[in-house]
Amino acid sequence: MDNIEKWRKAGKIASEALEYGLSIIKKDALLVDVCDRVDAKIISLGGKPAFPSQVALNDVAAHFCPAHDDKSVFGESLVKLDVGAHVEGCIGDTAGTKDLTGKYADLIKAARDARDAAVKILEVGMPISKIGDTIQETIQGYGFSPVKNLSGHGIALGEIHTKPTIPNIKTAGDLKLKEGIIAIEPFASTGAGIVYEGSPNTLYALHNPRPVRSPSARQILNFIVKEYQQFPFTTRWLVKEFGAGKTSIGLRELQMAGCLETHPPLLDQHHGMVSQSEHTVYVSDKVEVLTK
Repeated sequence: MDNIEKWRKAGKIASEALEYGLSIIKKDALLVDVCDRVDAKIISLGGKPAFPSQVALNDVAAHFCPAHDDKSVFGESLVKLDVGAHVEGCIGDTAGTKDLTGKYADLIKAARDARDAAVKILEVGMPISKIGDTIQETIQGYGFSPVKNLSGHGIALGEIHTKPTIPNIKTAGDLKLKEGIIAIEPFASTGAGIVYEGSPNTLYALHNPRPVRSPSARQILNFIVKEYQQFPFTTRWLVKEFGAGKTSIGLRELQMAGCLETHPPLLDQHHGMVSQSEHTVYVSDKVEVLTK
């Protein structure tokens, strides 16, 4: 594996940032403050955010980034913190769950144990379907449902989500696991175990840069290309640079021009509570957890 030391550094930074973030999630803490502090922690450790730190509460499984003017505090909630760091395109992707209600210890344990059970069986040449089998059996053993339409994924240089898809449920097929870096990412739910796209969306990624008419949209597009490249970003970051009004108008034009992908919040279909756990793993002749 080329640049393995950079991959290790990115994994270590992501892991330390996650631990730090979980430690500052408290009932009276502002969501936006925690996300900003975690992003700053990644930079202070020598990395860059591979995506904006995300805090998903209760029935929201993933992809929630608070807006610049969000005044919400965590209160009594089940909090998923998803953190990504990169070092020159080498990525560490990790997540954990913190319970501020005191009611969901088993739900957290289900996702974490499913992650660890899946990591334990990893080896080059194994059927990828066996990973999903293991995750599903572990989560169902606690009486919960794995989230069927969310999955782990491959990770490549500069690419957070790439092939192969790592299922969280039993699947058919004989696709074999190859040497490389993957994310094991189980979600456990007390509800349907199926997520749908909600709103509002504050998370974007550059999709297809193309000419746009207004000077403000061009300025924002040039900034995105320079600062974030293919990595996801959030509206909050742009507001700090351009202000709320200009950001809103510019993003609307960039969306209409097909320049951006949106990644709205994902909610459990029956609004059950959701937990998440994730490690980035290098699979070769041995298995190395990069975000341990």
